[in-house]
Amino acid sequence: MHSDKQSSSFAEMSLTAIASRFFLARQKELKRHTTEGEALQQEVLAYLMQKARDTEYGRRYLFGTVKNYDDFAQNVPLTTYEELKGYIDRMRHGERDVLWPGQVKWFAKSSGTTNDKSKFIPVSHSGLHNVHYAGGKDSVALYLMNNPKSRIFDGKALILGGSHSPNFNLPDSLVGDLSAILIENINPMVNLVRVPKKQTALLADFELKRERIAHETLTKNVTNLSGVPSWMLSVLTRVMELSGRQHLDEVWPHLEVFFHGGVAFTPYRQQYSELIPKADMHYMETYNASEGFFGIQSDLSDPALLLMLDYGVFYEFIPMEEFDKLGTGQAVNVVPLSGVEVGRNYAMVISTSCGLWRYVIGDTVMFTQKKPYKFVITGRTKSFINAFGEELIVDNAERGLAYACQQTGAEVQEYTAAPVFMDEKGKCRHQWLIEFARMPDDMQRFASLLDHKLQEINSDYEAKRYKDITLQPLQIVVARQQLFNDWLRMKGKLGGQHKVPRLSNSRKMMDELLRMNEEKPAANNNE
Repeated sequence: MHSDKQSSSFAEMSLTAIASRFFLARQKELKRHTTEGEALQQEVLAYLMQKARDTEYGRRYLFGTVKNYDDFAQNVPLTTYEELKGYIDRMRHGERDVLWPGQVKWFAKSSGTTNDKSKFIPVSHSGLHNVHYAGGKDSVALYLMNNPKSRIFDGKALILGGSHSPNFNLPDSLVGDLSAILIENINPMVNLVRVPKKQTALLADFELKRERIAHETLTKNVTNLSGVPSWMLSVLTRVMELSGRQHLDEVWPHLEVFFHGGVAFTPYRQQYSELIPKADMHYMETYNASEGFFGIQSDLSDPALLLMLDYGVFYEFIPMEEFDKLGTGQAVNVVPLSGVEVGRNYAMVISTSCGLWRYVIGDTVMFTQKKPYKFVITGRTKSFINAFGEELIVDNAERGLAYACQQTGAEVQEYTAAPVFMDEKGKCRHQWLIEFARMPDDMQRFASLLDHKLQEINSDYEAKRYKDITLQPLQIVVARQQLFNDWLRMKGKLGGQHKVPRLSNSRKMMDELLRMNEEKPAANNNE
């Protein structure tokens, strides 16, 4: 009888209540992040050294002799993609035991560097499961801890991903968006609770993908969303158009959470609030990059992210005031997790089970507390625009402008660029403010040449500009003469080594300059 009652009670439980039991053990383990953060990182370092000691890189830098962090920091150099590119190229052609043991078959394609249109980040089997999938599982585990009444598994997850293609001609080897690699290799059981179907999720044509996703999900019971805010908003806008409804919660009344990452959510928050006005809608940020899964918002009332310390990622940090020393031959102060200070801006350095060693990822972070270690992403180590996942860097901008000038006879004296965030139709663009020494013969042609050159040299920008679906053609505003000098003078930075920031991910500086552009020029005080 007792057994029958238990069976009856189990049958009456929601699917979420049943599934939640599988997260209990991990939820207990996560408590170690509060009291044993440094110890977790020491365990990760020991694991990485042991696993990779017999790789080519491990033998070269004496991984087998590393007994502690000081040994590691002394033996292994800081690296960027340029330093590892030769190794990665060989891995892409099938060589084994180069940066990580065995053959790595998956490579996440991300925006390029000064020398290349794209970077190809290795994703090993270990990294796929113990870093990327682990982060996805922990996102759910932490969400359920915060929301014990959740019914997330009683419906479907709308997971928005990219596309992939074969890696050269190697069997079962793929290159593409990290999200596509994750979808391709996901446990088949997960496909029972996710939409759209796999074939749709991996389509390369975003316009077609968006249309199919909207049709496939319109009548489903979607309870949660996962993806980049800008692209998800484009999909949801199409869902609303097809449904004829005013708000998304009229289409999916049980929608309760959006797991988001990739770009800052702040510019999109208001649009999502208007689209989904229900009071109990949750937004949970994750920090999941091509290089690894690093952070999860563990408390929805706190924007800071919990640094994930037991994934096969070992962290180091360079104080930003030291960052300019890189590549100069000067000693750079690099600290492990135990050495960070709250409120200080750091460039993040990672070593991972995907074969990245003391890799300067390019992101900057600031810790808000240490027990547990929680942080906010403060930006990039270089000037950039990444409002919509396009990761436009200054080198891209300079090359694009040089080409447009060459073709139109123009000369650029000063410039800056910033995003124009999405309007109610999900449209957005880049706005360029340019002070010309010589005007182009055709401004519209200049803008078009710049736009197309940026697409040619930056694959992420190219993808976001595809068919003008979300990111529209860039806009150029002509600056009056001496505008930028007037702005620098106002800031007390005229002359010397001070420069106009070329790219910004916010509109603060751009809006200041645009206001000044409409005002009377400042008097020249014999500068």
